[in-house]
Amino acid sequence: MNRNEGAERLGLDMNGLQAACAAVNRAIDAGIMPGAVLGVLHRGETWFYAAGFADPDPKQGEPVTVHKDTLYDCASITKVAVTLPLILQLVDEGRITLSTKAADIVPAFGASGKMAITVGELLTHTSGLAADMNLHSHGWSREQMWDAVLTSPLSSEPGKSVVYSDLGYLTLGRIAEELLQMPLDQAVRQRVFEPLGMLDSTLTPSLEQLGRYAATEYDEEFQGHLCGVVHDEKARALGGVCGHAGLFATAGDLLRYVHMWLLEGAVPAPSGQTDEGAAVAGASSSARIQSPAARASSPARILSPAAARTAIKPHTAAIPGANRGLGWVLKGDRMDASGDWMSERAYGHTGFTGTSLWIDPAYDLAVVLLTNRVYGGRSSSVKELRVQVHNAITGAVRDPN
Repeated sequence: MNRNEGAERLGLDMNGLQAACAAVNRAIDAGIMPGAVLGVLHRGETWFYAAGFADPDPKQGEPVTVHKDTLYDCASITKVAVTLPLILQLVDEGRITLSTKAADIVPAFGASGKMAITVGELLTHTSGLAADMNLHSHGWSREQMWDAVLTSPLSSEPGKSVVYSDLGYLTLGRIAEELLQMPLDQAVRQRVFEPLGMLDSTLTPSLEQLGRYAATEYDEEFQGHLCGVVHDEKARALGGVCGHAGLFATAGDLLRYVHMWLLEGAVPAPSGQTDEGAAVAGASSSARIQSPAARASSPARILSPAAARTAIKPHTAAIPGANRGLGWVLKGDRMDASGDWMSERAYGHTGFTGTSLWIDPAYDLAVVLLTNRVYGGRSSSVKELRVQVHNAITGAVRDPN
């Protein structure tokens, strides 16, 4: 299937898609990352572009060419693709509310003056918790690490500022586990991944599929680049199953996830087709997830419409420079990576390893960009690449209505 056919099926201008692909290629040529997979969803149609390598190290045998089935370490996308839907489901089910105090579910969290911190404050990063904590270099047991997380003191007054906090989402992950009485990986698999058909997504990578993982940073302990091992040190120390990082997923799986958000919590109808095309640099393809006429036909839901709508509304309007939803980064926030052309309704999230997903309901559009920009270290940035890609693809929308 050629790229022009894929663009035609999406209803997107080919020049815009080619511009997005060219931006990806330039970043690879500049050494920002060894490879990338770009996935686009527009009006229920998907399209993929892949370039470069998942692991360019020739010692692994033949270099592995990136394709749409490559599993990327998604880093903080875990917050919105794992922890957020589970917490919103618990609200839907009447188990908690956004005003529920976290310490009512996880009593240890109430230490150090945190008794009044709510689930809603944790979701919006307004809890006053510190951004980060070193868990991995002390030789602590798992229990000691969790004790350090849960009893950590506040770094600022709750509700007064947005401090993007891994500690907050670690706590939310524990809340989900306590209420659902199962580990986070099992809960998200049963309640999100399997219903959506995200069959490759996991918090527990399999050694049997090692060749499918995009390699990340060189690690002295492993004497090589991390591959199928979570990059985030806290998540790695805790075994990879936690609320702030640890998700490995394909671009195709993440497009299924963002499609659910465009459908306000409904499960997209199953596709009757599969993506075709060679898994080589520059390959692209498209497949129909669901026709527009069939969107209302599926009764299955991951979230209620009320939950999906509330999550993407501004919840930090009183805080200068911040525009956060529940979990999501909204247009105009300091961490907004949507670019210049996406609408005021756009929202999304990024991951430290070089991943991102962005959704614009105004254009019935979503863009997933997966890279392993930390392969050569932590100094490379895909910030400008994200903007270039989002601008090109949004500009490719032929009929915005």
